[in-house]
Amino acid sequence: MDKQDEIKSTVKTSIVAMVRISQKKLGFCFTLAFSILAIGIFETKPSLALPLSPGDRIRLLIPEGELFSGVYEVNIDGSIQIPYLDPLPVKGLELAEVKQKIAQDLVARKLFRPQFLQVSVSILQYAPVQVNVAGATFQPGRVSINNRTAEERNLQLNQSSGDNPPDRFLTAAIRSAGGITPLANIREVRLVRNGQERVIDLRGIFSGEAVDDIPLIAGDSIIVPELPQQDNSLVRPSQISPPGIRIFLSNLTVPASNNASAAIKNDGSTFAYGARLSQAVVSANCVGGTGSTTAARRAVLVRTNRQTGETKSFDRSIEDLIRNSTDDTTNPFLMPEDGVGCYDSTVTEARDIVRTITDIILTPFNLLFRGRN
Repeated sequence: MDKQDEIKSTVKTSIVAMVRISQKKLGFCFTLAFSILAIGIFETKPSLALPLSPGDRIRLLIPEGELFSGVYEVNIDGSIQIPYLDPLPVKGLELAEVKQKIAQDLVARKLFRPQFLQVSVSILQYAPVQVNVAGATFQPGRVSINNRTAEERNLQLNQSSGDNPPDRFLTAAIRSAGGITPLANIREVRLVRNGQERVIDLRGIFSGEAVDDIPLIAGDSIIVPELPQQDNSLVRPSQISPPGIRIFLSNLTVPASNNASAAIKNDGSTFAYGARLSQAVVSANCVGGTGSTTAARRAVLVRTNRQTGETKSFDRSIEDLIRNSTDDTTNPFLMPEDGVGCYDSTVTEARDIVRTITDIILTPFNLLFRGRN
């Protein structure tokens, strides 16, 4: 029994020692894994700095190197020209990368020693850029963003450094292209730059979640794919949809000889994006009045597809339009540049016909009696 107890004690001590060694090794492994993960996270974290584009102005400062210090503008080919250096391509690079490139070139040409070289690169002014927007937007094509007046640009040159261009981002480009249509697939918006493609999810704009709003450079292409069916949740004002739309209205019982007498504005009427046909009908004074004359009135919505040029018309009974206002088929959403016209009821038309006939019959007698008097 004593030997058995001694053997058990020895085995127990060995097991405890092995467990302690394993714990130390396991702790070291966890520490090492966490360190590698942390380094990877910090190294791959996206930078908030904007990449440079043609027309951007930067300020370069090098102590003991006044010949190289100054304000430089990115050329049309995407490079900057520093004295005694070859043109340096900087398009698409952030300031930290530009600083590193300049330092490497100066050292490579033996103009400075690495231990004595100090380079400072700061942004002075971000220029307007032109990008291409295609797909499910109201005005696809080439757009210019981050445009500024001459006074703003001259005022900015008087400061030492720094610029905040809120309109040189992905959402600003989509907004400049007229905003998204109800068919836009905002989950898979594609950004193409230098042959490389990146997919961005913009659903957070409508839900309030964080959105990766990518800074743009000249020549970027943005593609907004289309959905097979309309998404009504997109038909409201937002950062990437139209804040308001212009609609043309007509509600004339008798044709007018000019716009002034008809009270028609030259630029139509403005509605918030998300308004429906029923709201345009009410705004055009097509609803209300004597029941016998308004019950059978009708409204016509005229819409032109800007990409195909095809024009469609939607004829709706005003009575059904008001009573079924939540039906997308009966009461569609208004889109930019739509036209809405109201037609009179049968009672009103019959009354006008009777008036016309009466005027034709009585006019000769009125002229005859006036001539005798």
